[in-house]
Amino acid sequence: MPELPEMENYKVQLSQHILDLPITSVTVNREKSINVEPEAFRSELLDRQVVFIERRGKHLLFHLDNGRRLLLHLMLGGLIYLGSSEDRPERNTQIEITFGEDLILYFMGLRLGYLHILSAKEAEEALSHLGPEPLGRRMDEERFISLLQNRRGSLKTALINQDIIAGIGNCYADEIAFAAELLPSAKLQNFDAADFSRLYQAMRDVLIKATEAGGYMEMPVIKGDTLTGGSNDICEVYDRGGERCSRCGDQIVKTEMSGRKVFYSPGCQHDR
Repeated sequence: MPELPEMENYKVQLSQHILDLPITSVTVNREKSINVEPEAFRSELLDRQVVFIERRGKHLLFHLDNGRRLLLHLMLGGLIYLGSSEDRPERNTQIEITFGEDLILYFMGLRLGYLHILSAKEAEEALSHLGPEPLGRRMDEERFISLLQNRRGSLKTALINQDIIAGIGNCYADEIAFAAELLPSAKLQNFDAADFSRLYQAMRDVLIKATEAGGYMEMPVIKGDTLTGGSNDICEVYDRGGERCSRCGDQIVKTEMSGRKVFYSPGCQHDR
């Protein structure tokens, strides 16, 4: 599932190409991916323009020139691609939105994901449960610690809880735990101030580096895109089960926690 770095990459790249272009065509191939009837969805979007794209956690908000919003959550397996009709991906698309003459935003893999048309108030309500942004201006070490220090349970469970902090999922929770030299299963109630401080810095370092590297999604956003997917090369533990840890040389373990994949290095990650 795309996380903060992947959605931030999508936001930045799409903002360079589709803003202020008129929407000239809308195709809906899967009604369950939207929240209104297809004809109403098309009517809402035709001749409108996207004037701003905002990321909130793992969501993108496309701000339209009439004040309405398109709320995108790709969920598991979702992808987007921006190209001409000649660049059409060799995959089924659930929604296609054309900007200008032939710049098409293809939405794919929306088996669980969605693209909803909402009012500004509805969009705000839909996202109101989300915790603060981990790299936001209001997130400092003190606030980070206040969000976690009185909680119980495992580190990974807390990191992926969108109601606590928005934008971190399976991949980066494991990477943050590795950078902090803590096990994903380590219990928050056993942490001291030094553990939380180290964890806060690890969170910032991992998310900033992954965002700068273009996230881990392998499919480019647009033809000629050489940035997207770069963080695959810098992941230390995620999807590296059986490989040797770059820090201690121990074998990276792949296991499960509450039905989710977990990767860690037992030689250099500890309970606290």
